[in-house]
Amino acid sequence: MTAPDVDVAIIGAGAAGLAAATVLRAAGREVVVLEAEARAGGSACTERRDGYLIERGANTFRLGPGALAFLRGAGLESRVLAASPASRERFLLRGGRLVPVPMGPLELVRTPLLSARGKFRLLAEPFVRRGNPSGESVAEFAARRLGSEAVPALIGPFLTGVYAGDETRLGAEAVFPSLVAAERRGGSIVRGLLAPAFERGRPRGRAGSWSTADGLLGLIDAMASALGPRLQLQHRASGIRFEEGSYHIEIEGKSSLRARGLVVALPAPTTAGLLAGLEPEAGRELATIEYAPVASVSVGVDPGAVREPIRGFGFLVPCGEGEALLGGLFLSALFPGRAPAGRELVTMLAGGMRRPDVLAEPDDRLSAMLLRDLDVALGLRGDPEPLGIARWPRAVPQPGRHHVSLVASVRTRLARFPRLALAGAAYDGVAFGDALASGAAAGQRLSSEES
Repeated sequence: MTAPDVDVAIIGAGAAGLAAATVLRAAGREVVVLEAEARAGGSACTERRDGYLIERGANTFRLGPGALAFLRGAGLESRVLAASPASRERFLLRGGRLVPVPMGPLELVRTPLLSARGKFRLLAEPFVRRGNPSGESVAEFAARRLGSEAVPALIGPFLTGVYAGDETRLGAEAVFPSLVAAERRGGSIVRGLLAPAFERGRPRGRAGSWSTADGLLGLIDAMASALGPRLQLQHRASGIRFEEGSYHIEIEGKSSLRARGLVVALPAPTTAGLLAGLEPEAGRELATIEYAPVASVSVGVDPGAVREPIRGFGFLVPCGEGEALLGGLFLSALFPGRAPAGRELVTMLAGGMRRPDVLAEPDDRLSAMLLRDLDVALGLRGDPEPLGIARWPRAVPQPGRHHVSLVASVRTRLARFPRLALAGAAYDGVAFGDALASGAAAGQRLSSEES
């Protein structure tokens, strides 16, 4: 048998791939990370421009139990920065005005986003008979538990912000796993969530939204720089074979690499292509996972030249309220150092499953469309300062009705291959923190298999 070149090869240097490498190196494994692009980070892309710190892709993250445990273990927890308390305040565009999203019972009673009947129906959730959420869309699950009025008024806009997705196509088991589990456990969401809230020793994350003083690039750079020459940029994997106990990875335009273990931390469609020669059926299943395209357009705004004050996390635009805008983020209101003195940074998001066509628009037309919507929301007086556009054709995975069973099937098919793991936003959560947790879990699994 030919000796492998390295203990574990990791394909992809996004958040998941870098987290896997960090965990494996801490366990004493020799790793190589192959990244097709000229930079690490994947959809996390932070840029400094004219005194602004701009997130071109992922913007903040939540510290769930898995992400928090990883950052603590990697010595990176001290780098993270909590968003200001203002981040709790969020808005929806309704009838040309920004309306606060109700974040508590009193606010729910007062909100104009629901009728009196809709509020009573939502509050009646604990008394709704238990159902079967298997295979339900988010819209079906939410309408059954919370009432049909809550779906377009609250649930749909929320999913626009997280998934840029369509509530009628996203799967409840994948998108709201804790709520589905709560219904199964307690018969209702409220009763099911109350029980584990009092359990001691249960892994917990930290509430709120998080970043670093240098944006998400702060974490990406910390993980990438620790790898040194083990991170090989512009090394595109083009094929995988498993022979004589090793994974043989073909690298486009370069020699191949042999590794005893393998982590594939790429978007699902790219992973599907790589797996075609290894496990074709798993590849075909992964190829069915859709992605929402998103464009990010950032502008600098004079806070004195708007009708609505720029405060809170930002706002979302429900279907039917805007031409192309999905929402706006007020990141300079959340973290220090995001904008020069006397300016605010506003990042507008467009596209998603609602308007995928807008990514094909030229820059000037796309900007004009979004600024018209922003004017409706904020009441602009004067022209904002243009700060650039980023386009992500595959921005956010769209976990469908049967996503949980699909991922389980893929993992079952791949289980016959030793020391092989998939990691990333396509499997167990689409956010930056989910990707960190996914990569860390893959690294831990391979570490234990190698022991």
